[in-house]
Amino acid sequence: MWKEIRERESGSILPSCFSRRLRSRRVSSLELSNRKEIVSPHKGAVNSLQVDLTEGRYLLSGASDGSAALFDVQHATDYEGGGMIAKHKSLFVVDKQHGHGHKFAISSAIWYPVDTGLFITGSFDHYVKVWDTNTTQVVMDFKMPGKVYGATMSSIATTHMLIAAGSADVQVRLCDIASGAFTHTLSGHRDGVMTLEWSTSNEWILVTGGCDGAIRFWDIRRAGCFLVLDQSRSQLGRRPPFLESTLKKGSVTRKLHAGQSVSAKTNGQPKKMSALHRGNTSTRGSVVQRVHPGMLSSHNRATAHYGAVTGLKATRDGMYLLSSGSDSRLRLWDIESGCNTLVNYEAMRLQTSKALQLAINEDSSLVFVPCMATVKAYDMWSGMMYRTFRGHYEAVNCCCFSSQDQELYTGSNDRKVLIWSPPNLAKEGDGSLEEDRDNWSD
Repeated sequence: MWKEIRERESGSILPSCFSRRLRSRRVSSLELSNRKEIVSPHKGAVNSLQVDLTEGRYLLSGASDGSAALFDVQHATDYEGGGMIAKHKSLFVVDKQHGHGHKFAISSAIWYPVDTGLFITGSFDHYVKVWDTNTTQVVMDFKMPGKVYGATMSSIATTHMLIAAGSADVQVRLCDIASGAFTHTLSGHRDGVMTLEWSTSNEWILVTGGCDGAIRFWDIRRAGCFLVLDQSRSQLGRRPPFLESTLKKGSVTRKLHAGQSVSAKTNGQPKKMSALHRGNTSTRGSVVQRVHPGMLSSHNRATAHYGAVTGLKATRDGMYLLSSGSDSRLRLWDIESGCNTLVNYEAMRLQTSKALQLAINEDSSLVFVPCMATVKAYDMWSGMMYRTFRGHYEAVNCCCFSSQDQELYTGSNDRKVLIWSPPNLAKEGDGSLEEDRDNWSD
């Protein structure tokens, strides 16, 4: 690490490059923390974890015993082992004993994206509840028609405060915190909706995965889904960078203007319509109308997995989508083309009975996947297994990556929340901190 610091000081590398190298180094050295420990108050499986998006300090958890807990992961509540082990006890717990607590398992616990003053929980008791963090009181609740499998809010939305909730019912419902009512009902799935994910590049786009094996894209400003992913539609590898594709298009355009390879133009014949466009358009008189892709029967029956879709995670740039299924497959999708990129993630075994929470690191180079009693880290683009994290005694349900501290948090059926963190700074690099400390330092 000191080598990078000296290069940064001399100006041979840019600050952004130095930051990326440091984060990458820390992520690559993740290990079960021996200096931080979360004291879990849960008496059931931990199903959901999320670090707040504003400070990166507070960890929210939800469990199958109907309890939700809050932890401060940056400031310990107690120390053990002569001050070497920091204990992080829950700041508060809301459970069945609470007057307005959930009666059954909490499947999803999420933060209000722009403020830690609110958090949201979804439960098998058919309720989605909005909580005031300071008073630990329910300020709003929404009654769903079935067990709530997942709830999520957009992290980039500036014009709406909608909670998307998926349940055992086939319809997705959007709950508005501002009005306290349902604003939308999205119909299209033929079975329960197991997992949901908002786009990370467009606040109006919602992605849902159902027990029918379908992944659907919705623009909540319009009726009907506009895209259904089909595992049989594929493309090899990643799309070229934007600059490269722009240059290629520019060269083709210059050739066209120069009169080269313009058979349709020189022959005076109109360009033939491709099969894809013929299937998606219908002509009425002189007006060509584009048919909604999600409304075509062949597209409407498409499936992304051979079984239920158990997890969804969009990359931070919003260009790719990861999905996991009960068929024990992890797939990477190009959102623009809607194609399966055919990345072959090495053998894994996934849970089939409940939703899984996937996580990715800051630069979207690694994806963390709960695989039974372990968490496996895969290279996003090659599919090669990077590392296996072993520490839980039972099946892992959720993982959450904190870009603030480059730490990974995992929750399991063993009722524990484990922290995977980089080693101490003193153990990194060529020397220790004591060797670099002078006599006059405080």
